[in-house]
Amino acid sequence: MEDFNIRETSNGQIKILYLEGFLDAHTSTILESTFNRLIDEKSYKLIVNFARLSYISSAGLGVFMAYIEQIRNVGGDIKLCEMSDKIYNVFDMLGFQLLFEIYKEEKNAIEKFNTSG
Repeated sequence: MEDFNIRETSNGQIKILYLEGFLDAHTSTILESTFNRLIDEKSYKLIVNFARLSYISSAGLGVFMAYIEQIRNVGGDIKLCEMSDKIYNVFDMLGFQLLFEIYKEEKNAIEKFNTSG
């Protein structure tokens, strides 16, 4: 089993999650637990940085689908950034770019939260 880690920082009210390694059926529960904890903490402005993510499976994609509506229903959002071409192509092929805002750079995702309130 490949490693998967999440490093977390804050920029004001925005929580930034840095994914690293392989996000698959074996590791997706780590991301689920992180989203659940952030929701419990009422942290609804989330940015997920994919710069160090090597692989994402359908189970990993499913975690994003499972939480986006829940977070938007309470006035938050999940913005995605810094995907490799390989990861972006998976999101694009499945139409996720219609559901999620995807940014090349983290600073653009932060700016979007800061200008949208």
